[in-house]
Amino acid sequence: MTAIEQTEAARPRGTRLPRRARRNQLLGAAQEVFVAQGYHAAAMDDIAERAGVSKPVLYQHFPGKLELYLALLDQHCESLLQAVRTALASTTENKLRVAATMDAYFAYVEDEGGAFRLVFESDLTNEPAVRERVERVSLQCAEAISEVIAEDTGLSKDESMLLAVGLGGVSQVVARYWLSSESAIPRERAVQLLTSLAWRGIAGFPLHGSETH
Repeated sequence: MTAIEQTEAARPRGTRLPRRARRNQLLGAAQEVFVAQGYHAAAMDDIAERAGVSKPVLYQHFPGKLELYLALLDQHCESLLQAVRTALASTTENKLRVAATMDAYFAYVEDEGGAFRLVFESDLTNEPAVRERVERVSLQCAEAISEVIAEDTGLSKDESMLLAVGLGGVSQVVARYWLSSESAIPRERAVQLLTSLAWRGIAGFPLHGSETH
């Protein structure tokens, strides 16, 4: 059950929940409010009302709006990183691995909770703690991709990282465009097209220790 689903299940006031369940419920409510309104327009009153709790209950778990936002950001940055790592580990066939990684970004962006907006479209990137987290997850995803590129191609760490940043960046930018444009192209076809583009480039580097690719 996602945090938002837990919010729906536990919204009526007066319901006593275990601390962890309450925290997840509050995070789900906060996600709904932050995604809909942005950080600056959102108020703790809105989040408490959405969760069906009093403000004192909300403040028992999170001392302020920024701490609540950062907790959400940590949760969803970790979700993205795990999705990319899972995609990379899903197969040893490189073209399928590229497709799985591209699809991980599309799935992340398409999730109905809209969590990607907190990571890629935050209105709080001038806040150092937010910017650091966003930059860190982008770097971690690129590092995961670069390890596979370096292992398979024999390119240097720096060269592999440059390619990985490009692949990750293209994936999230195109996925966000696909969603925001309400494209008639199905997700599967969109991933296929983007994979074809990326594969034409990455396949140009021969497999390490082999004359073919």
